[in-house]
Amino acid sequence: MKKTIIKGTGRYVPPRLVTNDDLSLWMDTTNEWILQRTGIEQRYWIPEAGGVGASDLGFEASKIAMGLAGWEPEDIDLIIFATLSPDLFFPGSGCLLAHKLGLTSTPALDIRQQCTGFLYGMTTADAYIRSSLAKRVLLVCAEVHSTGLDISTRGRDVTVIFGDGAAAVCLERMETDVQAGVLASCLHADGSLAESLMTLAPTSRENPRLDEKMLQEGKHFPTMDGRSIFKNAVRRLPEVAGEVLKKAGVPLAAVDLFIPHQANLRINQAFAKALDLPESKVYNNIQRYGNTTAASIPLALDEAIEKGLVGPDSTVMFLGLGAGVTWGAVLYRFAAKNSEE
Repeated sequence: MKKTIIKGTGRYVPPRLVTNDDLSLWMDTTNEWILQRTGIEQRYWIPEAGGVGASDLGFEASKIAMGLAGWEPEDIDLIIFATLSPDLFFPGSGCLLAHKLGLTSTPALDIRQQCTGFLYGMTTADAYIRSSLAKRVLLVCAEVHSTGLDISTRGRDVTVIFGDGAAAVCLERMETDVQAGVLASCLHADGSLAESLMTLAPTSRENPRLDEKMLQEGKHFPTMDGRSIFKNAVRRLPEVAGEVLKKAGVPLAAVDLFIPHQANLRINQAFAKALDLPESKVYNNIQRYGNTTAASIPLALDEAIEKGLVGPDSTVMFLGLGAGVTWGAVLYRFAAKNSEE
């Protein structure tokens, strides 16, 4: 049977470290205020002068992942690029990344699932691989939030949350009858909650798409109903975890590590409490990176692999909820070493 396995992962964050104390110099906030509400201590942003896009961060992460996978750019059958902060309004960052990799005809698919970009991307890659439309898929998740944030007291509630960063995963087809690779996935969306987390402008439904009034009102900055997002995440994450376990026929106790989207440490702690999970089974790194949206799950995965928390024969669940709203989960089992040959 055709299975989708992870051959290599990589992560990259820009070198500019921004602490909570740094933010307190630009807006009315404190380290204690941010920690209490989000659990975040620091994040990484691109240079203040700009000049770095999502595809640039994705390129650095891709080189690392491909090196570990033993891939050359020409081995890639499809690029899936997940981001809410593309380099350009259009075309997509996937095409820009392909060019940076020296590719001239490899298909590139951009997806805009925000915080669930990795989950949707992983599921899409799995469908391509299982249907023999692709053998090797490069899934890249990258965000540059810092240039689109309101770095003032007006935008404090949102700005303190987000960081820049990228992660890449090399996904490859393996022929095996063992239970390995992507075991099951469940994806959902509810557009009635779209305005609970969004950036309005520039918007094609207005003419012009962006004007001085919109700029003055901050319509080009993200807005969030934090209470609504928190409430929905705390409800939906345990639900979808149970749904994907049932679909895969795998018991909760068989999952070695849960890697949730890093939106808010309090959400992930509530999720763990709902399923009665020990702290050691839920991986969190939002403290160091903030919310890197599409990149957060694969960035955490790469760290977990590097720390030896997961490896051959490990079963991992990826899950999250974000703008859209969208939510979902993917259950993955690392193959035994000898089965990957």
